[in-house]
Amino acid sequence: MSSKSRSKRKPDQFDFVDKGANDSDSSESEESVYSGLEEEPDTSEEDQEQSSNQSDNDSSDNDDDEDITLDDKSGLELSTEQRKELSTASDDELNEINDQRYTGNVKSQNRKQRKQITVKTADRPDEYDYDSSDEEDIRNTVGNIPLEWYREYPHIGYDIEGNRLLKPEKGDQLDEFLSKMDNPNYWRTVTNKMTGQNVVLSKEDLGLIQNLQSSKHPDSMAENYQPWIDFFTHEKMIHPVTNHPQHKRSFIPSKWEKLKVGQMVHALKMGWMKPTKAKTEEEEEENFYMLWKEDEESEITRRYRAHLPAPKMPLPSHAESYNPPPEYLLTKEEEEKWQNMEPEERRMNFLPQKYSSLRLVPAYKRFINEHFERCLDLYLCPRKPKIRMNINPEDLIPKLPKPRDLQPFPTAQAIVYRGHSDIVRTISVDPTGQWLVSGSDDGSVRFWEVSTGRCMKSITMETGSLGNMCIRSVAWNPHPDVSLVAIAMGQTVILVNPGLGDKMVTNNTDNVLHSFSPTEEESTGKKVYADWSSIDTSDKRFENGFRLLLQHPKEVSQVTWHGRGDYFASVMPKGDSMSVLIHQLSRRRSQNPFNKSKGMVQCVLFHPVRPFLFVATQRYVRVYNLLKQELSKKLMTNCKWVSSMAVHSGGDNIIIGSYDCRLSWFDLDVSTKPYQTLRHHKRAVRAVNYHKKYPLFASASDDGTVIVCHGMVYNDLLKNPLIVPVKILKGHAISHDLGVLDCVFHPSQPWVFSCGADTTIRLFT
Repeated sequence: MSSKSRSKRKPDQFDFVDKGANDSDSSESEESVYSGLEEEPDTSEEDQEQSSNQSDNDSSDNDDDEDITLDDKSGLELSTEQRKELSTASDDELNEINDQRYTGNVKSQNRKQRKQITVKTADRPDEYDYDSSDEEDIRNTVGNIPLEWYREYPHIGYDIEGNRLLKPEKGDQLDEFLSKMDNPNYWRTVTNKMTGQNVVLSKEDLGLIQNLQSSKHPDSMAENYQPWIDFFTHEKMIHPVTNHPQHKRSFIPSKWEKLKVGQMVHALKMGWMKPTKAKTEEEEEENFYMLWKEDEESEITRRYRAHLPAPKMPLPSHAESYNPPPEYLLTKEEEEKWQNMEPEERRMNFLPQKYSSLRLVPAYKRFINEHFERCLDLYLCPRKPKIRMNINPEDLIPKLPKPRDLQPFPTAQAIVYRGHSDIVRTISVDPTGQWLVSGSDDGSVRFWEVSTGRCMKSITMETGSLGNMCIRSVAWNPHPDVSLVAIAMGQTVILVNPGLGDKMVTNNTDNVLHSFSPTEEESTGKKVYADWSSIDTSDKRFENGFRLLLQHPKEVSQVTWHGRGDYFASVMPKGDSMSVLIHQLSRRRSQNPFNKSKGMVQCVLFHPVRPFLFVATQRYVRVYNLLKQELSKKLMTNCKWVSSMAVHSGGDNIIIGSYDCRLSWFDLDVSTKPYQTLRHHKRAVRAVNYHKKYPLFASASDDGTVIVCHGMVYNDLLKNPLIVPVKILKGHAISHDLGVLDCVFHPSQPWVFSCGADTTIRLFT
């Protein structure tokens, strides 16, 4: 093809040039001139006609003039040597030079008009400087596809001509941080996802976004409401809106107001209604005062004198860590239990949670609530100074002696007495400590030798006139010269001579009982509370040891002897005013010390030295003086139901057991309330007992244990008794929810006997 034909090509056609390795510069210049992001210039029909006419005129010129004209149009400055080379070159060489020189500008020249313009290599302009289109940005023509597909490619899409749109260069996180610190417009810079460019929002754009977030009109200049037109104005109009006539009540005085005013005038005349006094200037002034201020002290001195700092919040524990140890985490059952509890009862007001890192910890939901409550506490709660006492906590605990220093006391089980077939309810030891008597629900009374555990004698009670065969209580006469045992069974109290031990003592007891002869005064006495009857020698029961029978009106639950052995008392809980009867053995008479019922009596005891009688009801213990026949004291047990009672050998201290697992020690010389309450047992306390010689006392409970305590009573009245638990004795089995029912100390040795629902009697030494 000739140079003329090459130069006469239509300018609106495109040159498709193969870009080789040597044309890298031309490709860069091509992208720099037109990257596909600029708007295409509009080419009207007139411009096309001018370009076609101009091309015809240019074709008629000579070749040299054409080349020079092209050089001028290209806007390239050529030296004289280059002009000579171009003039002497052939047409083919000239065309090759032109192709190499103007390859990068072919596309822009075919788009633009055929006139003299200067083509310069410039930076890529910012599209947002002149973009005023409200339509969707269509420079990136990838369509409705995810832009994440271009994440691994250097381009972000294609323009309308099919050319790639390269991603703008982005720095690393360090550059991002430096831009964040140095660039003042960083906070208003956003990224266009379609082109990847950063756009700085203007004030109008920020105002538009803020209006949209606050649900307002996007345009801040627009008015949301129409201007208000007051039609019903006070100004008189030529044509009023409403022209209805006025109502009659608007110009006639009200009858009801006339009556009300008349009443008020009458009240003012009579002095019933007084006008309000005008406030003075001092009263009108509002007086402010401090709520906690003292009367005669300035605020400044008060603050400096008694400054009370706010209490510090406690430091967080291990459970409040974001990665707590496993033992602090709650299980599902514990979480459900925690959620079901009341907020005041929860040990922690939060649930411990575990996170692998601190970045994953969410915001605390109750942060504002807890700080608000903290502010309320500091603001509303008055603070008061407290004087702290620097005391070692160990000094507050009483220093008790060691149990090994308090010996002797029973520590081990020595002998088990077996023979009863049912529950053993009661036991008693004779004054010498050689024999033991026991009563059981099987209706038998057994006499045992303490040292060997052998049953020396057994008496089986016969039902019939005696009623119930259950043995409720047995008591050995404490007088050493009398061999008698009182047995309570049903409504009868039986006096039995066991015939054990010294023959002279047993014979002397029978002689004393047979020598009794009733007097005339006693035979014609007053009311008979108990029926006394003696057993004839010809009766079979005489051989078993039966000597006297006392018939009571109600069932007897307890029998107890006086220290001298002549008086004994019986308790009938359902006897009302006859609940307690005192019997005299030598004169064989009974008397009722009370005229009125004091409640359901549980047990009674005689004072070992003085003429006092202790009567225990469900809630109280009353101490009566038998000589003066009056109430001496009333002890407050602080328990629900008294079960048993024991008196110290000195007579100034007593212990009380109750069914609510308490054991109370009373010092009669100090107070009517318990000196000390022990809660060692887990179940009901059935029996309590003092040792006559050693400072020991024991308690038996339904939990199957006997607890032995050291209870030292000093002669010095200024010294309090010393109470120390020393031993828990186990051995009895629990049967029918019953454990140990009775316990008794040996009269001379530090031994304790116990009987229980397992039909056994045990000796602990």
